[in-house]
Amino acid sequence: MQFATSILAVSAALATIVSAGSVHFVNQDSTTRTLVFTPTSGCAEIASLTVSGDSTANQTFPTGWIGNWYSVSDGADNTSGMLGEVCFDSWGGMTYFDVSAIVNPDDVNGVKEMFPLNTGTPLSGCQSFPCDNAYNLPDDVQTQATDSDELVCLIGNLATSKRETRAKVGKEFVTGGGSA
Repeated sequence: MQFATSILAVSAALATIVSAGSVHFVNQDSTTRTLVFTPTSGCAEIASLTVSGDSTANQTFPTGWIGNWYSVSDGADNTSGMLGEVCFDSWGGMTYFDVSAIVNPDDVNGVKEMFPLNTGTPLSGCQSFPCDNAYNLPDDVQTQATDSDELVCLIGNLATSKRETRAKVGKEFVTGGGSA
């Protein structure tokens, strides 16, 4: 009996690890940014995460985590901006996500786009706001759903001038669909 109980406990622990969600943050420019996470009431607090310029960082979330995040550029005031919002392990085992411009539509440096890691679609957000693919008003219908528990969140700005232009890495390379 004790063996069976131990097996069940280990199985439950492994299921929790397997179903935990993660977001791969990709900083698109040279500005260091800190991601500030806000959980929904009853969900675990997540410590802020710093992402250096032109780099990536991964954040793992507890099973069933619901909440949002915004980014603060190095040296800027800690003010809410574009929000990345997520609900892991929700109805039907799906992950629901979106980019929201409702809190601060004037943020042009923070969260840009979100999409599932392995497929790249569906996509929420855009590189230049306002856009039709993000929440702009509270009654917009922009929530996306995926069966993946791994998302990508692009933050920062793509280079726009010829002097600053660097090779843009296509979404297919971030999601694993491309080849070198």
